[in-house]
Amino acid sequence: MMKKYLGAFMVVFVLFLYAPTLLLPLFAFNESTIISFPLSGFTLNWFSVLWQAEALQAATINSLIIASASSVTATGLALLAASAGVRYSFPGKTPMMAAIMVPMFLPEIIIGVSLLTVVLLAGLNLSIFTIIMGHTLICVPFAIAILRSSFQQLDQSMQEASLDLGESRAVTFLRVTLPLIMPGVVSSLLISFTISLDEFVIAFFLSGTEPTLPVYIWSQLRFPRKIPSVMALGTILLVLSVCLLAVSEIVRRRNARRLGQQDTGGAWQ
Repeated sequence: MMKKYLGAFMVVFVLFLYAPTLLLPLFAFNESTIISFPLSGFTLNWFSVLWQAEALQAATINSLIIASASSVTATGLALLAASAGVRYSFPGKTPMMAAIMVPMFLPEIIIGVSLLTVVLLAGLNLSIFTIIMGHTLICVPFAIAILRSSFQQLDQSMQEASLDLGESRAVTFLRVTLPLIMPGVVSSLLISFTISLDEFVIAFFLSGTEPTLPVYIWSQLRFPRKIPSVMALGTILLVLSVCLLAVSEIVRRRNARRLGQQDTGGAWQ
């Protein structure tokens, strides 16, 4: 009896989470500009309209540049922090690592206002560069969480063997450590890219005259006739985000399975 109620609860819970998301592509293919039921007909017109908007194309390019730069920068910084946090002990390690992870828990509007204050005090112009700095800040904690797990599962004896054979620490990292944690690096890049691509609040505060895709979508919501095309754009972003997260999860599972097989092999040896 309990299982029946639990199953019903899970169905209601999943519908509560994803029903609003499913409405997005539903109205993106609706022929009418009015968001209401019943649907008036099927059309692809709202997707074709997107190709004619130059402002949309510019915002898309901005978002791709920002997401790529932020994910690479955040992953690079996270590699150093995760490696130091797992492999070394030093004074103040725990509070330092905790401080690095704080942006994961702070409201984004607080981070956005704080970063805007810093940018204005530093005399910088609001641009793509300032957005990259802000997105890197919020992506680093997520990247560290992923890479920390990869470093914790890493077999330290393989690195020690490389050092014993005369290789330097830099060469050992490039030839031994990095290939072993590469699935974690790929996951970090994908997660950071997705977070940056979808982020709105910080981009809104730091964008200046170069809006990102989420900021562009928000600006179009003021015009009722453009809402269907916004939904079409949101559908594309939804599919892209799901694909990136799916690839990240596949890479993570393959990495966990491979490390598990290595541990089993080591145990038999």
